[in-house]
Parts: sequence; structure tokens; C-alpha cells
Amino acid sequence: MRYLNPKADLTFKKVFGEHPDLIISFLNALLPFEKPEEEITWVEYLNPELVPFNPLRKDSVVDVRCKDRLGRQFIVEMQMMWTSAYKQRVLFNASKAYVSQLPFTR
Repeated sequence: MRYLNPKADLTFKKVFGEHPDLIISFLNALLPFEKPEEEITWVEYLNPELVPFNPLRKDSVVDVRCKDRLGRQFIVEMQMMWTSAYKQRVLFNASKAYVSQLPFTR
């Protein structure tokens, strides 16, 4: 019997992007929460496309993006191979997610 590889991009997005219980379990197992009240109990999926406020800037798409009851945003990416640009892409996407939470007046 053959199974889909959960590390493949489309399978990863399907599994973790459409099943809140799995992404909650994954994040709680992965992140070093110090207190039980910090653990994730609920998520809301967010648009995985990070669109900049300025239309002349670069937009990007992540595998899974969600937030919890405390308003913390999580970007979950599957990376099978290391590339020299990966570190910059992680920093770029995290910065965009951070800036999107700031209380701007448009």
C-alpha cells in the first residue's frame, strides 16, 4: 500500500492547512511553551498570501498561516532542501506577518 508523502508541498498544505486539530497538535509539540495556558487550543486559518500594503512591493505565499486565540500568528513552512535563499525568505515572510499586525491607519 502506498501513502502520500506528508513532506510533499501539496500534501503538507492539505494536511496542516485544512485540519485544525493537526496543526494545533503539531505547533504544541514543536514550540517550547512554558505554561499550559500558552498552548494553542484553537486556530483560525489566515490567507497564506502575504500581500504588501504598497502594491509596488513583493508579495509572497507561505504553506500555512494561522492565528490562535491570543492573536499570535504562526507561519508553517515545509522545506525539504536547504537553499542559500531560505534564511532570507523566512526572515522576509516573518517580517511581513509581523508588520501586518501593526495598527496602521491606511
